[in-house]
Amino acid sequence: MSLTLQDISRISRLARLELDAEHSTRMLAQLNGFFDIVEQMNAIDTTGVEPLAHPTAVIDHVALRLREDIASEPNQREANQRSAPAVERGLFLVPKVIE
Repeated sequence: MSLTLQDISRISRLARLELDAEHSTRMLAQLNGFFDIVEQMNAIDTTGVEPLAHPTAVIDHVALRLREDIASEPNQREANQRSAPAVERGLFLVPKVIE
């Protein structure tokens, strides 16, 4: 897949961006470079390769240094909600925005 300058113009218009000719040309090169990389990756035969559930699944022997999940800040819900215009049962009330 390869983009053209017309594609870049349409994309920039949809994104509400104003790109001059120099930036359009640079963006065209960058996006086409990205698509070239994707095409190279798609060309690789991955039949028989088991997908990883997690990236660290291949490094069983490495111990990850993760911090303990301990609350380090006190609960200040009441203090934070004092300035809210409407609170009910510990939750902020906001106007309905979706019908």
